[in-house]
Amino acid sequence: MTVPDDAGPPASPAFSLAVDAMGGDHAPDVVLDGLELAAERHPHARFLLVGDEARLGALLARRKRAAKACSVRHAPEAISGDMKPTAALRVRGSSMRVAIDAVAAGEAAGIVSAGNTGALMALAKIVVKTLPEIDRPALAAIGPSARGDVVMLDLGANVQCDARNLVEFAVMGDAFARSVLGLTKPTIGLLNVGSEELKGDERVRQAADTLRDSLFGENFRGFVEGHDIAAGTVDVIVTDGFTGNVALKTGEGALKLMRDLLRQVFTSSIPARVGYLLARPALDRLREWMDPRRYNGAVLIGLNGVVVKSHGGTDALGFAHAVDVAMDMVTHRFNERIREGLVRLSQAAPRLTDAPG
Repeated sequence: MTVPDDAGPPASPAFSLAVDAMGGDHAPDVVLDGLELAAERHPHARFLLVGDEARLGALLARRKRAAKACSVRHAPEAISGDMKPTAALRVRGSSMRVAIDAVAAGEAAGIVSAGNTGALMALAKIVVKTLPEIDRPALAAIGPSARGDVVMLDLGANVQCDARNLVEFAVMGDAFARSVLGLTKPTIGLLNVGSEELKGDERVRQAADTLRDSLFGENFRGFVEGHDIAAGTVDVIVTDGFTGNVALKTGEGALKLMRDLLRQVFTSSIPARVGYLLARPALDRLREWMDPRRYNGAVLIGLNGVVVKSHGGTDALGFAHAVDVAMDMVTHRFNERIREGLVRLSQAAPRLTDAPG
């Protein structure tokens, strides 16, 4: 695998991001409320807002900051939440498709959508396409840990992965942590059934050997286990999409269980209610730290553009956070960082990266 030396920087896109205005459970109102917040945080950003032009014009009239930052492009259709990806590919007039087309054409640096996840992934892979040196894109997200935020990938885009895929995920996870979390030397771990070097199957051990031998070696911490995710043992957790998705859903379930149990405990009796009042300041800080809106915005990385998926049921604050993630990736040259990482990897560990995918 080699990265062309003569590939110059692409022309600057006219728009920072294209935004699917009609995707999500509460679109387009929540989308525009989120952009109102995002426009205040990113005063120089320009958004291509795609959807029902008449409806969006009326809503923008009541949101001055968003109106100033947005240009509207009409799309007569919307992808429903239950539409199959194969069907979504045929709806060329949908807000999601028109927004993705803008990224593929170089008009926008990326897209944010709260719409159908499967449709977004399928359209992004086919229309935007993967970076030339990436075998498969991966789904990444940020989550809380005892030591701060942690990046995890893949979260479901690739159920089966080989060693090359895992190594590429590590490179992309490193670039993501640098761009979005602002880390200068993010530490990386491969999720495994044990921390010993002989644990796991051949693909995991081969990926570990390649990372140890590469220029990422000083930041590679070897194998990590499930409990290391919440502990924050490393900044980037790398795994296949099957394992990553199971771990993600397990963590979400555990957080929900903890919230439900706390609610039960503090409403079980009058003394418990008094205890809640005394503990409320600390509980409010805990609630803020665990607020899922802070971690809204899963990213399909490894593509020729930034693709961020907001949770369909989020509110304005959550959607604004997804925009924040996308803007960080655009501002900090996320894809260029991936290319640089692949060059570093190929120089030190050519045997795996030059192997056929």
